[in-house]
Order: sequence, then C-alpha cells, then structure tokens
Amino acid sequence: MGYRGLHARGRGFTLLELLVVMVIIGLLASYVGPRYFNQLSKSEVKTARAQIVALSKALDTYRLDTGHYPSTAQGLDALNKAPADEPKWAGPYMQKAVPLDPWGKAYIYRYPGTKNEFDLMSYGKDGQPGGEGDAADISFFD
Repeated sequence: MGYRGLHARGRGFTLLELLVVMVIIGLLASYVGPRYFNQLSKSEVKTARAQIVALSKALDTYRLDTGHYPSTAQGLDALNKAPADEPKWAGPYMQKAVPLDPWGKAYIYRYPGTKNEFDLMSYGKDGQPGGEGDAADISFFD
C-alpha cells in the first residue's frame, strides 16, 4: 500500500463521458437557441417600429415648416439636406443620418401615400412586400 501518486493510473475522461456531456450540451442548445433567436427577431421588429415612429415625427416637423411632406423623389434625405426647391426648409430634422432598417435595408417612403398621407415602411427581414413573422411588412400605421 505505498504511495503511487495521482498519475499512477492515467486519469481522464472516457469517450462515453465525453459523449454524454456533448448530448447534454446539444439538448440545452436546442432548447435555448430557438428562444434566443425568437427574442432577437422581436427586438429587430421593435427597433424598426421605433425608427419608423422617429422618422414620422421628423416628417411631421418638416411638414409644419414647409406646408407639405417631402416628395417621393426627395425621399427621407430631405430630413437632413435641404432640397434645392424648398425655401422654407428649416432642418435638419434629424440629429443623425436616416438609419437603415434593422436588416440593413432602406426604409420605403412614398408621398403621397397609398393608404395615408405618406407611406413609411420596412419590408421586414426578407426585404419583400408581404410576408409573415419577422418577414412581415412594418409600417407606421399598423
């Protein structure tokens, strides 16, 4: 019964132990992963809605100064740079450049709008009209 030391018999993990740990990690990832990505998707939609509200307020201020909304051709850039043919412009109406939507695409702006005075929307994650879930269109008037 002599002292043999800690490494007398090679201590380590067996292949079976490693496989059990990998299965447990896989099960946890399959449970947590979808919940995480669902929350991420919800936050992108909320961000788009908040940006659309901020852009709409800036458009309303533009209208108060000039008497009308920017044309579709002038677009949202008119919130930061005075259009050449707009003497009543008193902007800039936004502190920073017009943001892209959370998916990296430009917001859609039309004046006059098809449903309201102006249309302001994001086509969602897929960048295409219509869709469901995080691919659904997001607009100020939803």
